[in-house]
Amino acid sequence: MLQILKTIKGDRVIWMVVILLSIVSLLAVYSSTGTLAYKYHGGHVEYYMIKHLLILLFGFFLMWLAHLIKYTYYSRVFQIALYIAIPLLILTYFVGINLNEATRALPLPFNLSFQTADLAKLTLIMYLARSLTKKQEVIKTFKSSFLPIMLPILIVCGLILPSDLSTAVMLFVTSLVLMFIGRVNMKYIASLIGISIVSLAIFILILYYLPGEKQGRLWTWKHRIEAFCGAESSDNYQVEQAKIAIASGGILGKMPGNSTQRNFLPHPYSDFIFAIILEEYGLAGGTVVVLLYMILFFRAVRIVTKIPRNFGAFLTFGVSFSLVFQAMINMGVAVHLLPVTGQSLPLISMGGTSIWFTSLSIGIILSVSKELQQGPLEEEQYVAA
Repeated sequence: MLQILKTIKGDRVIWMVVILLSIVSLLAVYSSTGTLAYKYHGGHVEYYMIKHLLILLFGFFLMWLAHLIKYTYYSRVFQIALYIAIPLLILTYFVGINLNEATRALPLPFNLSFQTADLAKLTLIMYLARSLTKKQEVIKTFKSSFLPIMLPILIVCGLILPSDLSTAVMLFVTSLVLMFIGRVNMKYIASLIGISIVSLAIFILILYYLPGEKQGRLWTWKHRIEAFCGAESSDNYQVEQAKIAIASGGILGKMPGNSTQRNFLPHPYSDFIFAIILEEYGLAGGTVVVLLYMILFFRAVRIVTKIPRNFGAFLTFGVSFSLVFQAMINMGVAVHLLPVTGQSLPLISMGGTSIWFTSLSIGIILSVSKELQQGPLEEEQYVAA
């Protein structure tokens, strides 16, 4: 154990933030899975607690392993992974299993599943960081830089879109921010936004005129927007229950394990886990969670400003922005600032694939911060390869 602790390097503050978020996760999942335990495991909440603990521990192992690897090696590895992720996204439509009323995951042995969008998100961010680094000298040109960058964004986001609109939009926004930071011509970024809006409108129009069973999640999106705008909708139920949880929590909350709304919220351990945190720990506890994500992003930006090489900077910013952006969306949904999206709260919501890819992402950030501590190293030979 001591030997492992000696190998832990990188930004210590990020390590501490991850540990604190994991503790919050264990407490929140243990409290919010009571109904699930009574339904499937005879009331033994410990089943989900132990399962979630094992998932978190494996996530820590992935994070530790990822931070030991020099970050420049990820440039080549994840370029290849992108060409694996795209076929997997296509395969999911044919043999995928249904999660939350959408085909988002591939089945694995031992009753496990693999959400292909999680792999696609990380690989696309890696691809963009690599491409922006390689093309800085010709970044303002259309054919040499913008076109090779634009096509993977449209392909990956387009494949994710039918089953998971919110993830596709989040990934698209993250890509736009990376392109902006990478000095891509604003005219080209604006044209990409225009192309995407038109493509989305055509896609929705096609779905609208298809037979009912082939319309996918069109009506789910419609109902969620109506629910957010105050119209009568079945989706209002979970929003109202979340509001009750938040209101009853007050400033200091009901204390751990005393949530009542966990019995009424459809997904209190994933989509609406922040509402349970606010109910049990109050505004004070919710503020601490928000601050932890802000500290994580601040430390990542600090790494970006200090690292002298483009690939490390693009990589760190893209990965950290994606994680914190997802967290803000989840919390925004819980307090009814945004329509219901189905996004989990990174490192806190119960899950498998999402926690592991989040851990891998943070491990990559830590790998970059580790290089800062060790002094300047050459990266061009890896990125340009």
